[in-house]
Amino acid sequence: MRTVFVNGEYVSENEAKVSVFDRAFLFGDGIYEVASVLGGKLIDFPAHVARLHRSANELGMRVDVSDDEILAIHRELISRNGVEEGVVYMQMTRGAIDRDFVFDTDKLKPTMVLFTQSRPLIETAVSKNGMKIVSIPDLRWGRCDIKTVQLLYPSLGKMEAKSRGADDAWMVRDGVVTEGTSNNAFIVTKSGAIVTRPLSNEILPGITRAALMAYSAESGTPVEERAFTIEEAHDAAEAFITSASVFVGPVVSIDGVELSGGKPGPVTLGLRKTYIEESLKRAL
Repeated sequence: MRTVFVNGEYVSENEAKVSVFDRAFLFGDGIYEVASVLGGKLIDFPAHVARLHRSANELGMRVDVSDDEILAIHRELISRNGVEEGVVYMQMTRGAIDRDFVFDTDKLKPTMVLFTQSRPLIETAVSKNGMKIVSIPDLRWGRCDIKTVQLLYPSLGKMEAKSRGADDAWMVRDGVVTEGTSNNAFIVTKSGAIVTRPLSNEILPGITRAALMAYSAESGTPVEERAFTIEEAHDAAEAFITSASVFVGPVVSIDGVELSGGKPGPVTLGLRKTYIEESLKRAL
């Protein structure tokens, strides 16, 4: 039985409760972060906390706990639940009050919930076999750069991908790829450069994305931040996704078009190895 954190208390997952009037339940008015755990330590944690503050600021939401307290809660949950490899989810909402579209921030106390999931991250089916991707229209709201709990469309996108015999979906808006349902999208050109969409309101500023791009630049791998189409992806040497729970995930087909011989490509696997090695050096 897992221990979870709810509003200042560590409780059994069966005893955890949030108000039916919580604005995340009624309006999707909440934000979240996911930090990965390797060897019982947190990966890219300072960047995740910084993004939490950015999301909160964009929505005018208070964060009533210090960064040191947030780190301490993460470490306590990892210890209590014996997580060696997995993730910690942190969800924060504007709080609970009788239902009304209009809110008074001064009358709301933010809700804070954290829980862990133990799962393999280094040796996985994706790292071994790669992922099959399909394309879908990007029908999300206009502030995809804020990491909110409004995940209905990404969830439906994953379900559509599954129904089409794939593992996930890349979303397309105005003819170009924005990102995956819960990850950033990359291609590798035949010249060896990695390409990904530049930051804007249309994509999430991925923590793993930023770290991988920095490590790539340091190693001399060319990095291009520009839009690309599904057709260009079909003609790419390789493709991959980045996220906190997958790290660098090889993509082996897009809409049925096979890439890199239908198996993870050498550039992607090299980037994955570099990301894991460098992240472990900086783990907290």
